[in-house]
Amino acid sequence: MGFRTRFAPSPTGPLHLGHAYSAIIAHDMARKNQGQFLLRLEDTDIARSKPQWSALIYEDLEWLGLSWDEPALSQAAQLSSYNPALDQLEKLNLLYPCSCTRADIRAALSAPQEGAPHDVYPQTCKSRHMNDRLKGDALRLHLNKALQRLPDHISFHEEGPIYKGEHHIDAQHALQTIGDIVVSRKGDEIIAYFLASALDDIHQGITHVVRGADLFEFTSIQVILLSLLGHKPPIYHHHDLIRDENGKRLAKRDDAKAIRKYRDEELSPHDIRVILGLVVV
Repeated sequence: MGFRTRFAPSPTGPLHLGHAYSAIIAHDMARKNQGQFLLRLEDTDIARSKPQWSALIYEDLEWLGLSWDEPALSQAAQLSSYNPALDQLEKLNLLYPCSCTRADIRAALSAPQEGAPHDVYPQTCKSRHMNDRLKGDALRLHLNKALQRLPDHISFHEEGPIYKGEHHIDAQHALQTIGDIVVSRKGDEIIAYFLASALDDIHQGITHVVRGADLFEFTSIQVILLSLLGHKPPIYHHHDLIRDENGKRLAKRDDAKAIRKYRDEELSPHDIRVILGLVVV
């Protein structure tokens, strides 16, 4: 399989300039390398994902002049396809149930035990076993056990302009900064989106993951999970973020930067590329 990139927005609001920047970069990289560009809707947040936002994503991308080479994939439409990965992690004895609420975690972190990292899950439920799981429990990855199953040195390759090079994952650093992350959410038992995203990159044959620099920190845990499941991670390309006049990263609540508003103001796709610095005038 040749060069393949993807754009994977969540249909929880309108696309803004930052989304357009990422989509255009991924699309143009694929076309430059005679490859394929795919569209994936990361819509596992069932409560917030809406059909009207999905429809607007299609409209905005087509207006920008972008085309994708396969039908768009909806994660919500294939939730059961992620179960084998969770089953595999469970068979490796790498999962445990967690009943902690966000309030519980905040309270525990406000009075951490001696030597415990302050910015990761405080391991309240770590001694629980899967046969003690109750309805509504989340599932967490036992990172200590997970790292013990992996080679001493695992790494991923980054081709983006900010973090370019080979990145080795240090076990002690991962324990201190990542901790025991949730892989299946509390209450709805739906797979965590960063695991679903990593699995879909593999299953769709994505060779180059193009996304914003704000997602770089997710890469280490995704590479750990993929390695545990026997997959070779793709190449990553994290690009600069588009920010507002105050240097703040754009978010979906920033409607003033929504692509739909630029369309309504009768700007052209070329104008958007100029605004984003992708075309020199």
